[in-house]
Amino acid sequence: MANALMETDDAVDDGRLLRTPPHNFEAEQALLGAILGNQRAYERVSEFLRPEHFADPVHGRIYDACGRLIERGQIANPITLAPYLENDEVVREVGGQRYLAKLVASMVTIVNAEDYARQVYDLHIRRELIDLGEGMVNEAYVPKIDEPAMNQIEAAEQKLFNLAASGESERGFVSFHDAATKAVELAEAAYKRDGHLSGISTGLRDVDNKLGGLHPSDLLILAARPAMGKTSWATNVAFYAAQARRNALDRGEEGPELDGGVVAFFSLEMSADQLATRIMAEATGVSGDRFRRGDIDDDDFDRLTQAMTVLSQIPLFIDDTPALSVSALRTRSRRLQRIHGLDLIVVDYLQLMRASPGTRVENRVQEVSEITRGLKALAKELSVPVIALSQLSRQVENRDDKRPQLSDLRESGSIEQDADVVMFIYRDEYYMSDEPPERRDSETDEHHNSRVERWQQRREESRNIAELIIAKQRHGPTGTVRMYFEGEITQFRDLDEFHDQGNFSE
Repeated sequence: MANALMETDDAVDDGRLLRTPPHNFEAEQALLGAILGNQRAYERVSEFLRPEHFADPVHGRIYDACGRLIERGQIANPITLAPYLENDEVVREVGGQRYLAKLVASMVTIVNAEDYARQVYDLHIRRELIDLGEGMVNEAYVPKIDEPAMNQIEAAEQKLFNLAASGESERGFVSFHDAATKAVELAEAAYKRDGHLSGISTGLRDVDNKLGGLHPSDLLILAARPAMGKTSWATNVAFYAAQARRNALDRGEEGPELDGGVVAFFSLEMSADQLATRIMAEATGVSGDRFRRGDIDDDDFDRLTQAMTVLSQIPLFIDDTPALSVSALRTRSRRLQRIHGLDLIVVDYLQLMRASPGTRVENRVQEVSEITRGLKALAKELSVPVIALSQLSRQVENRDDKRPQLSDLRESGSIEQDADVVMFIYRDEYYMSDEPPERRDSETDEHHNSRVERWQQRREESRNIAELIIAKQRHGPTGTVRMYFEGEITQFRDLDEFHDQGNFSE
């Protein structure tokens, strides 16, 4: 068998030169010889090299048999392998035990074994790329009515990602010294930052105290019933992080303790301009509704113009593609990180996403499970926090206490399992009637007046008050944080800003 890294045949078909896929049979033979001569060679390569990576199927069978024996604590050589391969017709055709002896004769040193294995794997990847490319071309030549071209692109991206991911060898062990050093570096960075946060600040002091900021590699789920303000909260956090990064850069700051970050906001529900309107309303104090209707005066317009000049420079990027797949989101996030950097991802919202093309899902629960696993994997891959918004089931409305629980999550099993943090937004004010309770039949005046007083008290206490319920936190405490919510400009703020004005009391 000749060495043929890029072997070509002289045969011509339809005017095109036929080419054989890249391979190196001699490298495969030398590697197998090293394994048959010293099983420590197998230990060096088995972490990343599998039988299907060999171009010659015979070599793959021999490698597999060697691995099975070695993993059982036995020696792999032509003698011990003979009983297992003597009935293998493919191995017999090349000479059987005589071929095994030939491989031993071509043995290289253990030091060289890993180099040969890396080349065998590299050529396998190249063959897979060729097959993938041919498949893409063939699919593109046969358009399907129910499958747009963009779906084919996303499917190709997913296959390329899977191929790339398959090449990532296991990270292996990390020494305690290295792990401890990394932990100390994170603590030092937190110490140097305002607020002593180890992650990105949300812009809400009480929330930061509870979460310690938004940490890299974490998947955070923010869930609520419609109209509770989950999109507003996520928008506030994204805007604050991007603005903080812009301000830090303007001050000439640099290093791991740099405030804020570059934000990718995937808005599957709202358009980019609608999201921008919310951010403009928060930044200027001009009602988003007035903004949309053009009901603004000269002062409002001046504020909007000034804000636009500043906001256009913040590192906040919005993608409003509907029904985005996990693979497409991953591709766009990786691209953004490569070009501009990336520190935070926001997805609004989870149930509007699709599983990656080509993924088999039998029902919606499985599809959501695939989506949450993909988002968690993305958070780890890019080492950024991912905030994914989620809807709650209607069963919340059937309880007297309508504060959400983990069981209220739609397709809750997978979401709760994959998430590092699960949070709920609840506003009691939303459920308060504008009219006092009516008098019941045969109810005394005293009892009715008492109910009206309780209604008035509850209504006053809940006015502009929102609760962030942290129901799960893998690395910290759970509990509830009370916030101020100004609905007109869809903004969440710390309550203590208003306590100082005497408007509220704990």
